[in-house]
Amino acid sequence: MSEELAAAAVAPLSGRARVRRGLGRRANWVAFVRFGVVGASGYVLNLAVFALCVRRLAVEYHVAAAAAFAVAVSNNFTWNRRWTFDARDGHAGFQAARFLIVSLAAFAFSLAALQLLVAEFGSPKVAAQALAIALVTPLSFLGNKLWSFGR
Repeated sequence: MSEELAAAAVAPLSGRARVRRGLGRRANWVAFVRFGVVGASGYVLNLAVFALCVRRLAVEYHVAAAAAFAVAVSNNFTWNRRWTFDARDGHAGFQAARFLIVSLAAFAFSLAALQLLVAEFGSPKVAAQALAIALVTPLSFLGNKLWSFGR
């Protein structure tokens, strides 16, 4: 093998090459679909808790969003660990801590989006919460795939 080929074989991949390689792997697409299914269950759970708190219990919507987040994040950690990323062999405590950090970062972005949608655009609160969650889903997937449950 020539020196140039040997150097290319050990050279780190560029960001673009890593993305192309990742997009070409079937396992990543399966994980993304599973993440979507788990996310959908957490999404429904989040919205149900949020709506219950806001509409039935008259809880202030920021507090309702935090309560809904807490319930949904527990559901999502369990199912993502067991099914999406099949990461049961890793240390659950470390995974949970990382998952929580990623989820809190996503929650911060979604809360900012919720605030903007409700306060600035006058969006209905439940619809705004639904959109805010959808906006942060790609961030959450990448953080969890690459860090929380990464091998």
